[in-house]
Amino acid sequence: MREEWVIVDATNIGQFLMGVNYWPRAKAMYWWERFDLDEVKKDFERIAEYGLGLVRIFLVWEAFQPTPKQVSVENLKRLIAVADLASDTGISLMPTLFCGHMSGVNWLPEWVLDEDCIRQRFPVYTGGRLHFRGLKNVYTDKVISNAQELLCREVARAMEGHRALFACDLGNESSNCFVPPDRETARSWLETMAGTLKANGGGCMVTFGMHAEDLEEDRALGPGEAATVCDFLSMHGYPFYLKWVDDPLDYEVLPFLGAVTEWLGEKPVLFQEFGIPSYPVIPPFLKGDESDRLRGRLWDEETGAIYYRHALERLQQEGMIGAVAWCFGDYVPGLWNHPPLRENPHERFFGLFRYDGSAKLAAEVAREFAGSRKVRTVAMEVRYRRPWLDEEKPEVFYLDPQANLKRLYRKYKAWTGLSAI
Repeated sequence: MREEWVIVDATNIGQFLMGVNYWPRAKAMYWWERFDLDEVKKDFERIAEYGLGLVRIFLVWEAFQPTPKQVSVENLKRLIAVADLASDTGISLMPTLFCGHMSGVNWLPEWVLDEDCIRQRFPVYTGGRLHFRGLKNVYTDKVISNAQELLCREVARAMEGHRALFACDLGNESSNCFVPPDRETARSWLETMAGTLKANGGGCMVTFGMHAEDLEEDRALGPGEAATVCDFLSMHGYPFYLKWVDDPLDYEVLPFLGAVTEWLGEKPVLFQEFGIPSYPVIPPFLKGDESDRLRGRLWDEETGAIYYRHALERLQQEGMIGAVAWCFGDYVPGLWNHPPLRENPHERFFGLFRYDGSAKLAAEVAREFAGSRKVRTVAMEVRYRRPWLDEEKPEVFYLDPQANLKRLYRKYKAWTGLSAI
């Protein structure tokens, strides 16, 4: 299929991209089944007002493909309506397919579950409730891979030529759901899915949403594999989730992860997720038992604003093609007792905007940065200004990824003049 499509030179994107990951505050992961176009319109207008020109949205897999041979025509129409709104508002869209992992829960069609497989690390939401069951492997199960190819084809045809489409994303932190058995299988899957998107979508750009765990462990689908089909690479990072980082707000981790991703894949990198959860400042507040269940800290909004400012500055300086905040808004209290917010209370509060729509201080920082940013340095040129990688060999990184990541971070901080971890 490769001869039918080409990879775009994403270094020509130009200005540093500013974006945000989007779930509606009042619908969260249930928005396709409770679709409200007026709500999306208001949210997109708010996003555009703050200078966030790129919006990453998520196609909940079960909603878009209830059976392996059926793609929801209704939700495809809704997707186009969302794209039309984006175009009218002056923002671009990055739809993420096969979602997949989200906020501590895997959101998957029931036909992907398998009682005979080993129970997974994360619970699965399907059919209106959480399950603790095993999963078939999308990389080796022919029925599932054929179904995925069908969804790629139908989404690409629906979005072909739409002026709001920036790129298609093949998944969100997919290794939290499925891990390919080997690199050859991973590359074959990537070729099929990216090729289908490009062949049916007018050559649209394609990426793959990876996270820090894809660098910490060899999961057979890392930056090197993704780079064979992706126009640009995508990385996610949160220092407070990383055991090898002493300071939970060490924003230098973000440009470091981006630089390592680019080094391993030799493709420009979009930092597709970064953010910080903050204490609620409007009621209701966390109850005592909910505070006990927090899987991480919350910080005050002033700290969040400082973190955002440093993160954006350093990501641009390190040559990323852009930064996409996690996420648009805190979720309304009516969703707090539903997955994934019931199980992961801190996920309620990652928004740039509070659940009532008012802006947090971090949103103001993002708007200021968006209004004053200069044309970025091309990411592919920045690599030559990374002497801390001069003696390193990408082909040996995954022989001991955890140790190499720690060692490289010490070198990186020494090179940037910061205290080593």
